Amino acid sequence: MTRDEVLDVFRQAGGLLEGHFILSSGRRSGFFIQKMRVFESPALTEKLCRALGEKIVARYGKIDVVVSPAIGGIVPGYEIARALGARALFVEREDGEFHLRRGFEIHKGEKVLVIEDIITTGLSARECINSLADQPGEIVGAACLIDRSGGKVNIGVPLVALCEFAVPDYDPSELPPELAKLPPVKPGSRGIQGA
Repeated sequence: MTRDEVLDVFRQAGGLLEGHFILSSGRRSGFFIQKMRVFESPALTEKLCRALGEKIVARYGKIDVVVSPAIGGIVPGYEIARALGARALFVEREDGEFHLRRGFEIHKGEKVLVIEDIITTGLSARECINSLADQPGEIVGAACLIDRSGGKVNIGVPLVALCEFAVPDYDPSELPPELAKLPPVKPGSRGIQGA
């Protein structure tokens, strides 16, 4: 899939929003990617994950285990594992840090791929990778549906993205005039009450 085809899937699902958004970092952006609008459609999710699966195989070869951070990475992690014929695991936060739980384990010699939904700063991906340091498998790399850094993020392992979509973000005190005219909105899961 091309970059424009991927973004069209997000637009079709109502998952590529334009306006004035407060990001989880506190910075501001004129775009927000609401991936859960795509993930509520199994057909669209499968389409994107199959396309990413093809890029993953071309870059890394056979993958045995896919690991993704909960909650946002679980759906694409599962779908990509299905496309690759791999096991799908996820890490969860416990006392503020990611851990494999629920009896999940990675075995010696298994090739492991970390899957994220959207990467901006790469913090969750790095935390996920670090949480697997005591597992005997080999982390061969990572992959994501959209890389918002435009290929600039460093997560410590090679990264394959289905789409690079560099979106400028701004300090709230340095907004461009067209953004400053719009009322700010805080979308996403981190601001949801009771989440």
